[in-house]
Amino acid sequence: MAQLSSRVSVVIPVKDDEELLERCLRALSLQTVPPHEIVVVDNGSETSPEATASRWGARCIIESAPGIPAASAAGFDAARGRIIARLDADSVPDSDWCARVVDAFEADPALVAITGPGVFPSLSPAMSRIIDVIYMRAYFSVFSRVIGRVPVFGSNFAMSADAWRQARTAIHRDDPEVHDDLDLSFHLPRTGPVRFDPRLTVGISARPFARPLAFLRRIWRGFRTVHVNRLHLRRGRLRPR
Repeated sequence: MAQLSSRVSVVIPVKDDEELLERCLRALSLQTVPPHEIVVVDNGSETSPEATASRWGARCIIESAPGIPAASAAGFDAARGRIIARLDADSVPDSDWCARVVDAFEADPALVAITGPGVFPSLSPAMSRIIDVIYMRAYFSVFSRVIGRVPVFGSNFAMSADAWRQARTAIHRDDPEVHDDLDLSFHLPRTGPVRFDPRLTVGISARPFARPLAFLRRIWRGFRTVHVNRLHLRRGRLRPR
């Protein structure tokens, strides 16, 4: 485990969520297997997350192009690790999160990516179960059928650096209206599996469900991402690997 854990890069795109970022970085500092590096990507914050990142030993880079697709891609490009993991600023990984990632890649050298669900600690148990069914399980179920394999979930996944190198020129990093995780899922190489691990969990914020219009826009972006990639497939630009 030591050999791989010393080469895990965790990428966190952020825009103005410094309080949440602080909580995420604190959780990463408590990992039983610490990552090699943490790359925080400032995507147009009005305040500076650099000071927060620095307090926790993270590296902060700036991506001026708007949107999570651009910010995530910039972080992946900057990562130095053999494994590139991804969290959002509101992600709170369990203390064994990095260890589970490392174990998965050590157990299967052909593994392309591993992903897991988000949980909603701020919601009541009953509401958490409802959201898990209509949002989290629906995401993995619906888009697994669309893509033909497990999609990665942007708040909680890790991929090999080699997988990113193969996908990086095909993704729609300049389109802020696509879901970057779903878009990436279309382009990850087919040389090995993308695995879903229900035990690889992170706590995430329930704020997307507080604003119905914002939640509907999130759903619209999902279907738009599928449309964009299917259009490219028909034009021969996207070919399954």
